[in-house]
Amino acid sequence: MTALQDIPLTRIDGSPDTLGAHKGKVLLIVNVASKCGLTPQYAGLEKLFEDKRAQGLEVLGFPANNFKGQEPGTDAEIADFCTTTFNVQFPMYSKISVVGADQHPLYAALTKAQPAATGEGPMRERLQGFKIETNAAPDVLWNFEKFVIGRNGAVVARFSPDVGADDPRLVSVIEAELAKPA
Repeated sequence: MTALQDIPLTRIDGSPDTLGAHKGKVLLIVNVASKCGLTPQYAGLEKLFEDKRAQGLEVLGFPANNFKGQEPGTDAEIADFCTTTFNVQFPMYSKISVVGADQHPLYAALTKAQPAATGEGPMRERLQGFKIETNAAPDVLWNFEKFVIGRNGAVVARFSPDVGADDPRLVSVIEAELAKPA
């Protein structure tokens, strides 16, 4: 089994990467989408990144088209949207699948390490209210689900899609991880 830090990743510009390239940083990994009701979360994610990056936070965006076709664009279109609409400066990655038979190995490892999400419930109920079939845990529920990886490379927390970047539950976990030595 490949270690989480060694799973091959591809940046949105096509260049190769791994989580190991961010060694010693606190990582906030988010599956993102450009045409989702939660898309405005890009602004909060960018603000969190700007506010905490000097302390060692990296926000990593992984576009995924798994939920109602809400990320239909190419990598180039997604990159353009993120920079022109939200001035996203945090690292963005090539579009991947976060659920299903073609689930990317990164998301298989993340969901295995943290099968339950903090804040789980209201978002699931809202989706079901719209007659949208939802995935059972440990699968990712929807766009903008968040995973926190500590400086030591361990997955320490997972948050529901509707837990925003300024939510005290998320911020407190990130600050606690940032306070730990690299």
